[in-house]
Amino acid sequence: MSQATFIQRRIQLLAQMQAHGGGVAIIATAHEMTRNNDNTFPFRHDSSFYYLSGFTEPEALMVLIADGTSQRSILFCREKDLEREIWDGFRYGPAAAQAHFGFDVAFSIESLATEIPNLLADAANLFHSSGVDQKLDAQLQCWLNEVHAKSRSGVHAPDQTINLRGLIDEMRLFKDSSEIAMMQKAASISGQAHARAMRAAKPGLFEYELEAEILHEFRRQGAQSPAYGSIVATGANACILHYQSNAAQIKDGDLVLIDAGCEFDSYASDITRTFPANGKFSPAQKTLYELVLAAQQAALACAHPGSRYMDGHDAAVRVLTQGMLDVGLLDKNKVGSLEDAIASNAFRQFYMHGTGHWIGLDVHDVGSYREQDKVGKTRPYRKLEAGMVITIEPGIYVRAAEGVPAEYCNIGIRIEDDILITADGHINLSRDTPKTVAEIESEMKQ
Repeated sequence: MSQATFIQRRIQLLAQMQAHGGGVAIIATAHEMTRNNDNTFPFRHDSSFYYLSGFTEPEALMVLIADGTSQRSILFCREKDLEREIWDGFRYGPAAAQAHFGFDVAFSIESLATEIPNLLADAANLFHSSGVDQKLDAQLQCWLNEVHAKSRSGVHAPDQTINLRGLIDEMRLFKDSSEIAMMQKAASISGQAHARAMRAAKPGLFEYELEAEILHEFRRQGAQSPAYGSIVATGANACILHYQSNAAQIKDGDLVLIDAGCEFDSYASDITRTFPANGKFSPAQKTLYELVLAAQQAALACAHPGSRYMDGHDAAVRVLTQGMLDVGLLDKNKVGSLEDAIASNAFRQFYMHGTGHWIGLDVHDVGSYREQDKVGKTRPYRKLEAGMVITIEPGIYVRAAEGVPAEYCNIGIRIEDDILITADGHINLSRDTPKTVAEIESEMKQ
């Protein structure tokens, strides 16, 4: 992304701050986390910090100032240190970071304790997302106390604290063209990884071997990391929604459910496909698979501007519940009609999660699912708008239980795609990933 993109985002946020009375916003990146001894987990920047800065180094903090007469953006980062670069890699340092990322001023991160109280002095408001970073919350309270201590000399602390998260989250909910390009790239890479796993699959392999195929394709095509822990679940394991062991051996006749997506230049993808280990769906597997596929098509028909966020879920539930009644997973004599089965949530025995979520810099991305201008528990779900990106991921999970037809036991199926809402409908970013029964069986023959 260009420097101009990040600068424009800061300008947009500063304008919103001005509309709320002006003040000072403080946004920090994520902390490095120790894995053991002097070894850290791979560092991943805070998404909102990156969204506004483009800066990916650890130990960084951003201050935005809107005081009515001027606007400034300030970056605090690590000093340039050639000795540390031998061990840890390149550092911009304040001077180079200021120029490269388009900040008005940049300081050493070591100067926070000196500079922040001065920046907070006489600010109208503090814009901050409390509760996200306890360490920053504690530091900020110390800085505010320092400002309060100067009240006798006429210095005032900010009048109030305004939740910064809500302002940034609403900005992040709508993707611009550069973000869409990144998400399309991430989805394309992930789709090819899923196809590779289908071609590699056969009875006798272990789940982790297919995970290795997925991860290999991610890195081979330039993705920096998985967007989340990959799920490779065979047989009954596919009925565990957040299965992570990926250690079981794949048996002939099993279905394999893979939920995996890469992160490309900080943007996530999230794709799920389910396929037969031996390359051929059994009649029972095909029946349930095509039921889930029909449910996804019903949800996709609701993926357009003006449709409410939950309309797709409601459409998928209706198709799934009718299918459960038709194949005997739900007993009509016990649950009643389709409307009764939906009203009583009888379907939740076999479908117990929502049909999607926002996706972007985070795989479960930020943004309110309900209308912003309403209060209380009755706030309606918001309408979809162009620029939003959602997943659509219906499923069915049939655990062995009394009354469950034996041919369907231990079948878990989920189908998930990444959907961009456009002005006239939607675009399926993961559209090239094999999905129909015919496409999957043809891919596996290769």
